[in-house]
Amino acid sequence: MLNRRLSILTASLFLFLMICQSPVKSQNHQLVKLWETDTLLKVPESVRFDPARKILYTANIDGQPWEKDGQGSIGKVGLDGKIIVSEWVTGLNAPKGMGIHAGRLYVADVDEVVVIDLTKGQVAQRLPIEGAEGLNDLTIDKKGVIYVSDSKTKKIHRIKKGKVGVAVDNVQGPNGVLMVGADLYLTNSGGLYKLEKTGSLTKIADGMEGGTDGIEYVGNGDFLVSCWAGTIWYVSANGNKELLLDTREQKINAADIGYDPINKIVYVPTFWKNSVAAYRLQ
Repeated sequence: MLNRRLSILTASLFLFLMICQSPVKSQNHQLVKLWETDTLLKVPESVRFDPARKILYTANIDGQPWEKDGQGSIGKVGLDGKIIVSEWVTGLNAPKGMGIHAGRLYVADVDEVVVIDLTKGQVAQRLPIEGAEGLNDLTIDKKGVIYVSDSKTKKIHRIKKGKVGVAVDNVQGPNGVLMVGADLYLTNSGGLYKLEKTGSLTKIADGMEGGTDGIEYVGNGDFLVSCWAGTIWYVSANGNKELLLDTREQKINAADIGYDPINKIVYVPTFWKNSVAAYRLQ
């Protein structure tokens, strides 16, 4: 009888220790859906929140992702989810990542950066990048220096005062780029990285499948990262990550996301589903 009690006590203690030593994963953040636009957008790859004008811009490929067919456009969507105009500025090819600086919208478009005057609603300038084949995402620092990724030639270009150079070369699969202060962050083949002053890349987190795409900064060293296949991750400064959204089973993409940091709203372009969905980050 005593031996039996000792056996039960030993087994219980072993189970207790196993539970205590097992890592507990808690979901500290979540996305709560607010609205989704009508499906009248034309293959939206990217969405950019404009806090000054309180509006969203969508980069509509309207065709194949890398084709120079002249069908691409920029659309405008209200913060209530209503499409203002699906084709506001036309004549682009396969527009993707966007950035705003000094009243102008800069758009990565296959092999050039298209500059749009936001007041006039028309193309003001085109900045060709020699040798570019697949310009994808774009970010701009406070001084107006542009960084744009080329997913096909595996480079990140820098445009400073009209002069084009290479900021990063021989990256495995560059896509999303984002300036935070004086630091450049990028997504690369399932991971989030920081570009050091030496030119090397420091890994923050990896293991995000489905083609890491957009990046948005949420503060305190934390980021949101979207994956084209249909997932959105919360990446903490220490490298921990939480899966906040997974629409892969529904075959709904999550391309280059936008973010309103004041209201903590994430804007998700669904690519082939021709809409933009809004979620509140909690």
